[in-house]
Amino acid sequence: MIEWLTTFMTSTPAPDLFRLVAVPVFGWAAYRDIRTRRVPNRTWLPLALLGIVLLSWEISRASTGAMVGGTAATERFFVRVALSLGMVGAIGYLFYWFGGFGGADAKALIVLAVLFPTFPEYYLPNAALPLTRTTVGVFSLTILSNTVLVGAVYPLFVTLNNALSGYRAPVMFIGKPVSVATVDEAYGSLLQTPEGFTRGGLDLDALRMYLRWRGTTLAAVREDPERYRDPGSLPDDPNPPGDGSVPDGDDPAGAAATETVTDGGPDAPDGDASVTPDAADETSTAPDAAGERADYDDPWGAQAFLDDIEGSAYGTTADGLRDALDVLADEDVVWVSPGLPFIVPMFVALLVSIVYGDLFFELVALLV
Repeated sequence: MIEWLTTFMTSTPAPDLFRLVAVPVFGWAAYRDIRTRRVPNRTWLPLALLGIVLLSWEISRASTGAMVGGTAATERFFVRVALSLGMVGAIGYLFYWFGGFGGADAKALIVLAVLFPTFPEYYLPNAALPLTRTTVGVFSLTILSNTVLVGAVYPLFVTLNNALSGYRAPVMFIGKPVSVATVDEAYGSLLQTPEGFTRGGLDLDALRMYLRWRGTTLAAVREDPERYRDPGSLPDDPNPPGDGSVPDGDDPAGAAATETVTDGGPDAPDGDASVTPDAADETSTAPDAAGERADYDDPWGAQAFLDDIEGSAYGTTADGLRDALDVLADEDVVWVSPGLPFIVPMFVALLVSIVYGDLFFELVALLV
């Protein structure tokens, strides 16, 4: 053990030793992404600054001719840095711009582009990590390609689990069944409408925003859906909707941010911040004798919700919110997209890349 540690510390270049700080930070970010789907901005700034310092250090050495390998190695170094920043960093920004990445995902990828532009070197007594290297030599690109491969395994696992659990339907390849009783604590998108399955269903963050805005719970909505479908039951003074995150028990500040304010009316469902029952009765229209639902101009107050809040509630439309609430009011189990946080496979890919190298490159080499 002492020999291993001595070799590792004395033979590994100092910049690469400092780069290992990224491993526990990405591990913590992956944990937070699973628990809350939110990673604080302060996570990335220290890593970005570290990457800039280390990159400046190496650029300075390369510019003074101190890099091992001479002029050819120096030229390759600058090309790889340019590719890492100009291609991998740009991919993170562009995917965020077009909505393919969340803000944390984009920042994480940009940080990797700055922190790992070239392959690091970690020396052990009988080996050097990573075990394999690519011709291109852009390490952030290796992490990105490994992330894609690791992320592709999760839908396969979900599909197999659905099949073994007896949930066999076309949507089994992209979703998982979730009890409606717990759906307001899940992340992802609802894959159902009253007409059938859809890939463009309601983001569950938007559902939580709506429930908090109304000062109620999904259980209360399911207990008396016709009351909540009536826009006359909307609260006079809605709550701030928040950002739709699930309160984290480990973060008191986050939990406090999602508390709702109710009117305390004795006849209102638990957690309901709606107007008084008398006011609701004056404006509501009950279902007819055939059991059909009442026809309102704005069922569920969906458009009123979107008009009142700032932003777009993750691209939610009034019709999309109404369809989702109709489904959640009637069904006991619904299909939800798994929504694996991108930082989770990115963290796994970082570990794989440091130890082994580029999985995609090796797979292509085997096929060729």
